[in-house]
Amino acid sequence: MFPKNTWYVACTPDEIEGKPLGRKVCNEAIVFYRQADGSPAAVEDFCPHRGAPLSLGYVSDGKLVCGYHGLEMGCDGKAVAMPGQRVRGFPCIKSYATVERHGFIWVWPGDKDQADPALIPDLHWAHDPEWAYGGGYYHVRCDYRLMIDNLMDLTHETYVHSTSIGQKEIDETPCTTKVEGDHVITSRFMNELPEAPPFWKLALRGHGLPDDQRVDRWQICHFNPPTHVMIEVGVALAGHGGYDAPADKKVYAIVVDFITPETETSHHYFWGMARHFKPQDPALTVAIREGQRKVFGEDLQMLERQQANLSTWPERKLLMLNIDAGGVQSRRVIDRVLAAERSASADRLAAASTAEMAK
Repeated sequence: MFPKNTWYVACTPDEIEGKPLGRKVCNEAIVFYRQADGSPAAVEDFCPHRGAPLSLGYVSDGKLVCGYHGLEMGCDGKAVAMPGQRVRGFPCIKSYATVERHGFIWVWPGDKDQADPALIPDLHWAHDPEWAYGGGYYHVRCDYRLMIDNLMDLTHETYVHSTSIGQKEIDETPCTTKVEGDHVITSRFMNELPEAPPFWKLALRGHGLPDDQRVDRWQICHFNPPTHVMIEVGVALAGHGGYDAPADKKVYAIVVDFITPETETSHHYFWGMARHFKPQDPALTVAIREGQRKVFGEDLQMLERQQANLSTWPERKLLMLNIDAGGVQSRRVIDRVLAAERSASADRLAAASTAEMAK
């Protein structure tokens, strides 16, 4: 149901400072921690001694120690030591490829030998002093694909986010969707709006621009597999070119959405906003993050109740409208990735079987 031979955001660096973190990713229980050199590591959250969760233990000199009987585990999944016991012959548990990059800890839940750090998306804003980032985390009890649907069709803003980023012109303005390989883009451009909604008024004031003038507004949603959605958003004072307006006439940002499947009906949602205005203003970063936290919080009840309905009536067929194109195309990309992964796995098994018979 979810691709595994790919990179997902597992956690933020602060979540593993001085202690292990247990987190399920793609139905795999994993414990994350830092080694002695500071680099992240991840192994199954399962002690081979008595099956206790290793995440209930602690980290000592870069080694993961089980909190039940003190078994020390290596980052390769091998038992290292245990007081008064010989444990080197214990069976290995699974270890995972992990990388710290762009302010996140990434994990590859599939075949570790296929993990290539070069495949981690390039987040240019994460290292550019002209940009500022603030974000957070939500645990969401719904199928990760429902969140992708939500982010690739922003028509719901008029209704779910009526007091923050919604306005009637959103569902009155048609959107366009195109597919470039595995990249799905849904765009909506709204011109000569009477005013910006409350969240964007805050952003305009933060950039020293008036918040009571007509504006042009844009939303460009980008989906890339396995589950990442980046949304170019912003408003410009009307009459200055909209999306292409000069920097001193607009507020421009990227809404960052990393959606990491937990189970079939839950996921980890790492959200944030990278902005390209007033990057050296920490108070503005806090204000925008809190505003965005409120916006995403408004989605939670809707998505979780939607999942509850779908779980109760799985046989019901849902309607598809033109506004659903972004989510539909994104799901088709996911299906293609899953099919390719299954095919590659079958080929490897067949090759291994042939090699075994040849011995």
